Amino acid sequence: MASKCEKVMDLIYWKETERTGMVLTGLVVGLLSLFQLSIITVVSTVCLAVMCFTISVRIYYQLLYVLKWGDGEHPFKAYLDLDISFSGEDAQLYMQKAIVMVLSAVDSLKGLIFVKNVFESIKLLVLVYLVTYLGDLCNGLTLLIISVIALFSLPLFYRQHQEQVDGYIAKIQAHIDNIKDTFQRLAHGGGPPPDPTPGGAKPQKQ
Repeated sequence: MASKCEKVMDLIYWKETERTGMVLTGLVVGLLSLFQLSIITVVSTVCLAVMCFTISVRIYYQLLYVLKWGDGEHPFKAYLDLDISFSGEDAQLYMQKAIVMVLSAVDSLKGLIFVKNVFESIKLLVLVYLVTYLGDLCNGLTLLIISVIALFSLPLFYRQHQEQVDGYIAKIQAHIDNIKDTFQRLAHGGGPPPDPTPGGAKPQKQ
């Protein structure tokens, strides 16, 4: 499984430029096609094009072998030998992880919807309100295309400009912490928030 993750990371970080370019172009073109065509039409057309290409190449290599101009090696042997299977233990492990993640997400969402913590629920409310404006600007397919492009560009950009990006993130995080501290002070009547450590000093009464 580690090798499969490494291959995915190699694609994201453009270790093999040609292969990454083909994957990114195929994904973006396929998603853009969904604006005009149904997903069934897009998938069937892509499968038809791929099958026509692979069958033509296979026949061409076989013809070269018959004419004694080739060694007869299968042109897609590397893809046929690619191991994409999971062992029973791996499949069970990932299924358990998926179930734990889903249950954890549902539990967190339950706490937010039923206001386990007022401040956290208000943050979700603001986020959902902003998403309604985002829905007026673009649809889910547009966001998916942007996400695919970001997946193949932002990690590489971060690796090349890590120090500058970390500096900006630190400044933004400092502003967010100041805002959260202000809201916490307001929630506690304008005084300093209580010390969360056991036996911590209690805020002095005015």
